[in-house]
Amino acid sequence: MISCLPLDLAIGALLLWLGLGLSGFLLGGWPTLARRLIFPLSSVVALLLTIAGFTALTATPDNLLLRGPLPALPWSFQTDPLSGYFLILLGSLAFAVSLFSTGYFQSLPGLRLRRLLLQYHGFLLGMGLVLLANNVFTFLVAWEIMALTSYFLVVTEHEEADNRRAGFLYLLIAHLGALAILLGFVVLAGAAMAQGGPFSALLHASLSPFWASTAFLLTFFGFGAKAGLLPLHLWLPEAHPAAPAPVSALMSGAMLQMAFYGLLRVDFLCLDALAPWWGPLVLVAGLATALFGVLFAAIQTDMKRLLAYSSIENMGLILVAFGLALIFRTHGLNALAALALAAALYHALNHAFFKGLLFLGSGSVLHGTGSVAMDRLGGLIRQMPQTAFFMLLGTLAIAGLPPLNGFVSEWLLLQAFLLSPALPQSTLSAVLPLAASGVVLAVALAAYAMVKFYGITFLGQPRGARHAHEAGRWERAAMLLLSIACVFLGLFPDLLLRLLHPVLEEMLGQGLTAQPGWWWLTPISAQRASYSPVLFFLGMAATLGLSFFMIWRFFGRPLRQVAIWACGFPVRTPAMQDSPLGFAQPLLRIFAPLYPTERVEDADSRWRLRVGDPVYRGLYQPLNRIAFWLSAQVLRLQRGRITLYLLYSFLTLLILLAIWR
Repeated sequence: MISCLPLDLAIGALLLWLGLGLSGFLLGGWPTLARRLIFPLSSVVALLLTIAGFTALTATPDNLLLRGPLPALPWSFQTDPLSGYFLILLGSLAFAVSLFSTGYFQSLPGLRLRRLLLQYHGFLLGMGLVLLANNVFTFLVAWEIMALTSYFLVVTEHEEADNRRAGFLYLLIAHLGALAILLGFVVLAGAAMAQGGPFSALLHASLSPFWASTAFLLTFFGFGAKAGLLPLHLWLPEAHPAAPAPVSALMSGAMLQMAFYGLLRVDFLCLDALAPWWGPLVLVAGLATALFGVLFAAIQTDMKRLLAYSSIENMGLILVAFGLALIFRTHGLNALAALALAAALYHALNHAFFKGLLFLGSGSVLHGTGSVAMDRLGGLIRQMPQTAFFMLLGTLAIAGLPPLNGFVSEWLLLQAFLLSPALPQSTLSAVLPLAASGVVLAVALAAYAMVKFYGITFLGQPRGARHAHEAGRWERAAMLLLSIACVFLGLFPDLLLRLLHPVLEEMLGQGLTAQPGWWWLTPISAQRASYSPVLFFLGMAATLGLSFFMIWRFFGRPLRQVAIWACGFPVRTPAMQDSPLGFAQPLLRIFAPLYPTERVEDADSRWRLRVGDPVYRGLYQPLNRIAFWLSAQVLRLQRGRITLYLLYSFLTLLILLAIWR
């Protein structure tokens, strides 16, 4: 008899989240009780969902069909290795974020806390339902729950006009993406799937090359809108600064990965006959997104906007790996496709952990200093030492430095690129190394942006916020857990690759060809490349320890303190430090055509340089003007005279009669 434990446990966890959201809404009259009770219980439920994900990796895929009030549209749920992996991602991140929220929202008023508790758990419920959905109806309803609840979380502080604008922009792009996904399902599945058939029936859908490509483009556009794909990225740098830090952590670390899950579920599993241009299209779009995101992350002056653009860059890298997997699969190289897909899945989990950590850390900085504007920060390593240490680990991880987790997934992706000469098509074999160089450039610029992010915020002297305080124990505990995850996934990547084996088997029919041990990471064969994170870490620790001992032994005694040399200036002030835009000045000069800049005067009567978004100016502003012009022309029909309205009705009737004849 087939065990239903993973599915039962996952559905039970989602129902508990729903119950906690409703309970929090009812307990809002006692905000302290609601906060200290609901959020810790929510983290326990997240742990249950994580356990369900682990068991789904090895258990037999199972499904559940529930008939609702509409018999033709049943609710259908399933668990399989693919959904299990993303349940682990969602549950583990939600566990840490819920712990962090226990302390973060301690000063939130009762009425606003009631709404937030309901919306927060509705958001978690929506993402969980997306992963368990087994038919089009269930998937689209779950997708809409996720979009609407996240919109309300973005506009939590709706008194600010900028926050309302950010929420509207997010909701607009989210619904454009949802409409494209719906049309893609219509093309892919037709009337049969609209009657509630499972996703497995899509595997047998017979589509011509034209309609298959149409379904692919529609779903790629729809899921790309949620993933922040260029040029649909515009909502990300607006929504993240508006949303509370725990919400930003969930949106960036988990919700963006729901889009990647949709691409894997629909475009990789259901569209079996791949066109040869699909993979290159995804790869080019992902590479352009990654480069654009990191170039604009490097020039930001707001911590959360910088992290939002960094999320665009990381989703671009995931799409690059996904596109490379499509290319290998199209040419029958499933072993190499498994390597590229493993890199994408590994980086998705990495991104959830280190971006969640950095967003939570930015929330701690906001509570500790009252600002996330980097030109008002500095020297926080002395006032917030524990937060600074956790943020350092997150910064090193997202910069792709060994032996942390960000390096492993990027190394796997580059290994997949190095094996591209095995492709039978010479053009692709010649072009893909150029794409690999673009990935290396994006990774290098990401390290540059993270040096600016950490150095200006935590090092140096305070610029404006001089009275900071350390984060609370709940916040520090959550950041500690995510820091441990970043270190663990970096030191022991083989454990995660073994968990990925059932997912790769489901997606491609085979996993990674090599069988590495826990000591070495060997993606294909030891003769080609291998990497030992533990040995690297031990060697690095020994080198640093020996260097410190030698310096202390021969030069450290007696210690002598002298004034810092300030280039000949007798007085040193915080204003002499690098500013956020000053640090990015080389990029502003090199990529000047990409950065539309203007000088603006701030409230202190000082001139500042503001960098705009070229996509907004070049694409969205003209579309906005066209929409207003069309609206003005349509308004000409409304004159307020009944005789004109009767004339319109008469002409419409004549046209319909003429067409009917």
